[in-house]
Parts: sequence; C-alpha cells; structure tokens
Amino acid sequence: MLGRNARALSARVFTPPARLLLRLGVGPDAVTVAGTAGVVVSALTLFPTGHLLWGSLAVAFFVLSDTVDGIMARTLGRSGRWGAYLDSTMDRFGDGAVFGGLVVWAARGGDSPLTAALALLCLVLGSVVPYAKARAEGLGFTADVGLAERSDRLVAALVGAFLVGLGAPVAVLTVVLALLAVASLVTVVQRMATVRRQALAGATSAPGA
Repeated sequence: MLGRNARALSARVFTPPARLLLRLGVGPDAVTVAGTAGVVVSALTLFPTGHLLWGSLAVAFFVLSDTVDGIMARTLGRSGRWGAYLDSTMDRFGDGAVFGGLVVWAARGGDSPLTAALALLCLVLGSVVPYAKARAEGLGFTADVGLAERSDRLVAALVGAFLVGLGAPVAVLTVVLALLAVASLVTVVQRMATVRRQALAGATSAPGA
C-alpha cells in the first residue's frame, strides 16, 4: 500500500513539469541524459571539494529526472526497452560519479582512508550488482533478488553524505558505506546462487540427462 501511495504522490507531483517539458518540445531521452549530466557534474565537483551537503541536494534534485522522463515516455506511449536500456546505462554513469566523488573527498579533505576504501568498494560492487542480473537475463535466467537495489544504495549514500555535510562525524558515512558494501556483496551472492539453482535445474531436466 505504501509503495502504491508513493507512486501516486510522485505522479501527481511530477506530471505537471513532465507535461510542460513535452509542450516545450523536450523529449524524455533528453531529460534522461541531462539529468545524468547534472548528477555527474554535481557529484564530481561538489563532493571532492567537501561540499557534501549541497552535493547531496544537487544530486538528489537531478536524480528526480528518472521520474520525470518516465512520466514523459508513458505520456507519449513510448515507454519500452529503449528507455529502460538508456536509463540503466545512464545510471551507471551517475552511480560511478557519486561514489567516485566520495572516494576523492574521503581520501583527501575527509582524511579517512577507511571511508575512501569503502566508497571504492561500493563503487565496484555497485557495478557488479546490476551486471549479475543483466548477464543472467541475457542467458535466459532470472535474478530479480537481493538486498541492495540501485535506488536503495543511492539514497543511503546521499543521506550519509548529507548528514556529514550537516556536521555529523565522518564515522556516520563510514558506517553507511560499510553496510552498503555488505548488502551489495550479499546481493551478488544471492543472484549468483539463484542463477546456479536455475542452471542446475535446467541441466537435470534436459533430455538425456
């Protein structure tokens, strides 16, 4: 029920700007790319220079383009595989910029090698998590399981950075990144185990097995 209510609220809030952009001749793909560019520029300029508060707010603002472009595509009747592909590809750029910016900040201004290492680990695992699912689907399996979805990882990282920007100790972000790394690793293992079970079941049921 909460999920449906959140989606309904999101649609009410973002439908007017989505329709305005369409009337101005802006397409959903352009919004997707522009939103990603905003995330990348914000994360790589504000985070490394220690502006965690404003960086988190700027990234969160541009991330909302994911909602706007989806509404635009559905309004045009164009939501489909291309939009999903473009969104997923752009998400990799955005996520890489967010965690990469945190790595640079933690290693330099943040003076926390542990936080930097955890942010780097989250960056690496954040690319493996969607790959484990995409590769499974490419081979005809399903791997729609796991603790750490992309939105969960991004929200947690931004909230952690925001709190540190407000004056919380760096340890808050360190703990958040550590939990994200563990959750991401568990997600990868869950997806690998799910695909392995499907592969073994398929081999057992194959003719002549």
